[in-house]
Amino acid sequence: MRFVDEATIKVIAGNGGNGIIHFHREKFITRGGPDGGDGGDGGDVFLIGSHDLNTLSDFRTIRTYEAEHGKKGFKKNMIGKGGEDLYVTVPIGTLVYDMDTEELIGDITRDKQTLLVAKGGYHGLGNARFKSSTNRSPRKCTEGTPGERRELRIELKVLADVGLLGMPNAGKSTLIRSVSHARPKVANYPFTTLHPNLGVVDVDGFRSFVIADIPGLIEGAAEGAGLGIQFLKHLSRTRILLHIVDIAPFDQSDPVDSAEKILKELEKYSPEMLDEPRWLILNKTDLLPEEDAQQVCKDIVDRLNWKGPLYEISAISSKGTKELVFDIMNYLEENKTLEK
Repeated sequence: MRFVDEATIKVIAGNGGNGIIHFHREKFITRGGPDGGDGGDGGDVFLIGSHDLNTLSDFRTIRTYEAEHGKKGFKKNMIGKGGEDLYVTVPIGTLVYDMDTEELIGDITRDKQTLLVAKGGYHGLGNARFKSSTNRSPRKCTEGTPGERRELRIELKVLADVGLLGMPNAGKSTLIRSVSHARPKVANYPFTTLHPNLGVVDVDGFRSFVIADIPGLIEGAAEGAGLGIQFLKHLSRTRILLHIVDIAPFDQSDPVDSAEKILKELEKYSPEMLDEPRWLILNKTDLLPEEDAQQVCKDIVDRLNWKGPLYEISAISSKGTKELVFDIMNYLEENKTLEK
């Protein structure tokens, strides 16, 4: 299914039902008094999170969502039926913005979580409501109020424990194929990944985590170059960033220069992201003789002045990936314990 991470929709809550004017009529009762009932409230519009969706593609074809209107009141003080609330299903990780004010209305982060986005209209009052000691036969009722109407921008941010960060063709897609059942496109040219891919990494049959293959970044991504800023936002929800560096790029580019460009784009987009846990993964060690690969890796680490977690792997042959996966799982579990 094609990944769609932004859409605009219109939500319309139901109008409140009108109250009515009516007087009680019954044999042998000449002055039964007012008995016009109130209308029903209009239905609300909610967004509800679901693990079964991972794209906003449905909102490209259906753009308007309208709840049911409340019914008018009845005689004998009977209240009109309230409009049914409308629940619109969205993926976990959806942010909801008001198009007119750019206000963030809410963030759907859990399965079955609901978010009210349009309030239904209030019911109108029947004439029985206006009866008083000085007005025994009121001929007045009120109309229901209109339901709320809003233009919304909904944006999906990938929810994953681990995000893969790196230049195009660094081997991110190959790594996610190696450690999970996800099958993103892999080819020997840049930008084979055009949308984020999620994979579940089964560590030992009892533990697992979610990894996200984010499309490769280039210089100027924070300003929209290449695939642009639309994918940088997906990295902000991950617990660990794995910075994948190709130690033997086919275009003979400098791996250190490429790594520093990525860090600059992160800093432009969100300086806080540089402080998030980030591990350095030196990939494609199989392309060089062992001694040469070790020397290149050492040179990269020294020039980057890297002090954090470091792994030397070959994603295509799975060399070093098992240790990486277990260390990630242990790290995630330790941090969840600390958070609790």
